[in-house]
Order: sequence, then structure tokens, then C-alpha cells
Amino acid sequence: MAKELKVFREVPYPLGTLIRQIELGIIGLPDLQRPFVWPDTKVRDLFDSLYKGYPVGYFLFWANANVGGHKGIGTDHKQKHPDLLIVDGQQRLTSLYAVMKGQEVIRENYDKATIRIAFNPLEEKFEVPDASIQKNPRYIQNISVLWQPDTYLDEVMDEYIERLKSSVELSRDDIRRIKRIINDLKNLENYTFSALELSHTISEEQVADVFVRINSQGKKLNQADFILTLMSVFWEDGDASWKNFADSADCPVETHPPRITTSLSPIRISCYGYPLA
Repeated sequence: MAKELKVFREVPYPLGTLIRQIELGIIGLPDLQRPFVWPDTKVRDLFDSLYKGYPVGYFLFWANANVGGHKGIGTDHKQKHPDLLIVDGQQRLTSLYAVMKGQEVIRENYDKATIRIAFNPLEEKFEVPDASIQKNPRYIQNISVLWQPDTYLDEVMDEYIERLKSSVELSRDDIRRIKRIINDLKNLENYTFSALELSHTISEEQVADVFVRINSQGKKLNQADFILTLMSVFWEDGDASWKNFADSADCPVETHPPRITTSLSPIRISCYGYPLA
């Protein structure tokens, strides 16, 4: 009887560990090189769920199978090639990394933007800051400050409390509660995710099959969707090339994803079945 191959293993990851491994390039996340599609309100809701201790899903990684061309986050070419490629959960992990590291993302119009999430410790409420919130001393205007390496948490707390005292009368118990709540927010870095790590021994086709099956209960996905998900990892200028092709061919990218005619290398895409030369 042939020995059964282990397709995946489940690994717990504290959020802070995920962020550090992305920064070191151990986990390859292509989405900061590609348009980020989540609205800021969805990022706000993600942090709210984490703060409340709600489950927010798992991540699906693929152990590096010595496939060339993958890259890490940002423009720092000193990063090592990643040991893990993220297959599912890119938007969530991009959101978390972008906010906790203060990292810019690239929007759908290819403009760079910073995701700002405000927090009201008095009401334990997250918001995307608008003009009124920016004038409201009840809010920490950008929670990214809590996880910056040069931040002293006590200073952040003291500065917030001093601003708040100008409009709100605070008791000693109020101040203690505010400090506890801000500390709880900072400690989101200890929130533990479950990650499924697919073995380096399985093929791209098997990874695609896992991806499709996992997502089959939601939006219908196929192997082409999976390959497009990893295109920026395997094909440096893939996004721009496909966009240029779609524009010139008048191909409606949003409603008709390209067909993939071969495996990941080389990638050939087509609109309505006509191959890309």
C-alpha cells in the first residue's frame, strides 16, 4: 500500500508573527504590488471583529516549491524569497499588514493610499475618519501608531487622555479604563489565526484544486481565478500586461475573466477564447 502523502498541516499564527514574517519576506504577499479592492469600511470591520474576539477565517499558504519569480511585499529588494506563498486570505492579510505597519496600498486606479482607521476608547468603536471624526478628541485618529517601532504606548495614552480632558471630565476610574482598552487594542498582535500550509510537494494544479474546492460554497471560482490570484507572484508585469491586453481587445475584465491555456509557466491568457499572442 502506497504511503499517503500529507497535503497540508494546520499551524497557529499570532498576528504579530504573521506581520513580522511578511516584513522579513518569509511569507510572500503579492497584494501590495496589485490593486487593493477592499473599501476602508471593510478593513474597519475586520479590526472590530478582531477586537471583539470574533473568528475572522483562516489563511491558506503554500510552502515554497522552488518556483521562481515570487516576491515579497514592497520595494525592498533585500527581502529573501518567501518560504510561504499566500493562496487564500490575501485581502485580510494585506489589510492587517497595511494598517499595523502603516504601509501604503495601491488602489484600483493605481494611486497609492494609506488606510486610516480611527478608534474611540470611550465607546470601543472603530471608524474610518471623516472630517467630523478628525476634529473629535474622543478618537485616536490612526490606530497604526500603536504598532510602530518608535512608539511608546504610555505616551500615546497620556497624549490621548490630555486631549480628551479638554472636552470630557474624566475620573481616575475612567482613565484606568481608557488605558486598559488602548492596551487591549495594542494586544491584537497576539490574536491567533489558524493557517493551513499546503505541502511543497504538491503541484500548482493540486493547489488550484484545493483553492477552488475551499471557495466553492461562496463566489464561484475556477482555476483561472486561482492563477490570476498568483499572477503577480510568477509574472512580474502580469497585471499591467493583462490590463493592456484587455484594453486593446475591448475585453470586459470584470465580467469575463481570461482563460488560462497552459500551466503557470508560461502563462497564456485569452478573451472569449482568443489567445494572447
